[in-house]
Amino acid sequence: MASAAQHASAIPEKNLFRIGEVSRLTGTKAFVLRYWETEFPTLEPVKSDSGHRMYRRQDIETVFEIKRLLYEEGFTIAGARRHLAEQSGTADALSESASAAQPPAREREHGLTRSQRKCLLDLREELLAVLTLLEGQ
Repeated sequence: MASAAQHASAIPEKNLFRIGEVSRLTGTKAFVLRYWETEFPTLEPVKSDSGHRMYRRQDIETVFEIKRLLYEEGFTIAGARRHLAEQSGTADALSESASAAQPPAREREHGLTRSQRKCLLDLREELLAVLTLLEGQ
């Protein structure tokens, strides 16, 4: 598991990044990043004059943290959102119920290997992104 310092050192020395750059840096598909923007209030890239998403260094660090929580720690999206809010001191801003997220230990009871779990989580993220796209039509 890579530390936050390792991720921070992997980010080039510039202030703004396009979604494709963030996708390559974090190993996360662009549509997943766009979906995470809808699910995590802490992930809010700015828009350029031409309407492109421009991620700040802080946004990229947030993507690394979201990815770690979801894929390595086994958090649900709601649980990861709550965890990030608690760390940033904005837990009161969330209106999620405490039962919305399952604890990571409970999710690991199903006897899946780490690679099987990652595959299922990737599939889940892709399906949620497709659902988001379909709901927007």
